[in-house]
Amino acid sequence: MLKTPDSVAGEELRERLSAFDDDAFTGERRSLALERFFTTPSGRQRPGPYWKIDIETLSPSPPSIAKASGSVLIDNSNARLIACDLATAAREHPALLGRALGATRVQATKFGALATAFQNAGVFVYVPADAATDEPVVITYNAPDGASLFPYTIVLAERGARATVVERLEGGAEAFVCGATEIVTGEGAEITYAGCQQLAASARVVQTRAALPGRDASVAWACAELGAGLTITDLSVAIERPGAEARITALFFPKGSQHVDVVSTVDHVVGESTSQTIVKSAAVDDGQARYLGNIRIAPRAQGSDASLRDDALLLSARAHIDSVPALEIGANDVKAFHGATVGALDADQIFYMETRGIERNAAERMIALGFFEPAIAHFPTDALRAVIRTALAAKFS
Repeated sequence: MLKTPDSVAGEELRERLSAFDDDAFTGERRSLALERFFTTPSGRQRPGPYWKIDIETLSPSPPSIAKASGSVLIDNSNARLIACDLATAAREHPALLGRALGATRVQATKFGALATAFQNAGVFVYVPADAATDEPVVITYNAPDGASLFPYTIVLAERGARATVVERLEGGAEAFVCGATEIVTGEGAEITYAGCQQLAASARVVQTRAALPGRDASVAWACAELGAGLTITDLSVAIERPGAEARITALFFPKGSQHVDVVSTVDHVVGESTSQTIVKSAAVDDGQARYLGNIRIAPRAQGSDASLRDDALLLSARAHIDSVPALEIGANDVKAFHGATVGALDADQIFYMETRGIERNAAERMIALGFFEPAIAHFPTDALRAVIRTALAAKFS
C-alpha cells in the first residue's frame, strides 16, 4: 500500500498519470495534485481497535486507473442552465470554469488532490444570474467492475440563481471511486446538492465536497451513503460572506462488515451567518461507522448561529458507531448548539406496537425507518426520497 512518494506504488501512480492531460486538468495541475496526495495526511486516525481500515494507506490499484473509465449521464431540462462534461466546459466556457475550479478547499485535501490528479469523469453546472429551476439537474456516475473512477463535479451559481443538483453514484464489484465536488455561488444564490451513493458492497468510495457561498447565499448538502464496503465522506462549507446559510444533512447505515467514516465541517469565518447540521445513522451486524462534526466560529464571526444534531442507532450487539461533535468558538456573541445520541431501539415503543398486533421484527423495522425521516425530509424530490427509503428498508432483509 502507498505510504510515501518513494514507494513502488507511488512510482506506478506517477507513471499512470503521464496519460492524463487535457484542457480542464493540465498535466502540471495533475502532477502537483498527486504530490499533495502523497504528502498530505488524511487527518483521520483510527478511532479504536474495532476499526479495521487504515485510511492513510488507502489508494487505488494503479492497473485499475484509465483515462476513459466508467460513464456519466447528465439530465438537464432547463435550457438556461449549462450542464456539460468538463472537457466541453474547458473548450466552450473556460472563463466560467476557471472561476470555480479550485476555489474551495477540495484540492488541498488528501483525497481531493487524488481526485484532481486522476479526474476521468466530471460535470460542470452553471446557473446564470436570477435563473431558477424546479427540476433538478441529475448526474449519474457509474464505475465498472474493478475500475477506478475519479468524478469531479463543479457548480457555479451567479447572483440570485436557484437550482438543485442530484448526483447518483453507482458501480460494480471491487470498484474504487474517489470523487470531488465544488460549489461556488454569487450573492443571494440558493443551491441544493444531493448525493446518493449505492455502490456494490465490495467497492470503496471516497468523496470530498466543499462549498463557498456568497453574501446572503444558501448552500445545502444532503448525502446518503447507502452502499460500498468502505465509505469516506468529507462535507464542508466555508462561510466567508455575511448573511450566508449552510445546511448539511447526512445519513448512513452500515450493514454486514461495511465501514463508514463521515466528517462535516462548517467554518463561520464572518458573522451574521447561520448553519444547521443534521446526521442520522444506524448500524447492524458488524457495521462500523464514525461521524465527526466540526463547527468553527472565528473570533470576528460575531452574530453566528450554528447547530448540529447527530443521532445514531445500534441494531446489533456487534455494531459500533462513534459520534464526535466538536465546537470551536472564538467569538462571544453567537448561538451555538450541538447534541449527539447513540443508543438502541426504544423497548417501550416496541412493546406498545406489539400490543397493537404488530410482530416484533416488523415493529423494529418501522421504528428504525421512521428514525431516518427527519433527515430524509431534507433531500429534494419525491423520487430521490423514495430511492433512499427503499435502500434503507433493504438493509433489514
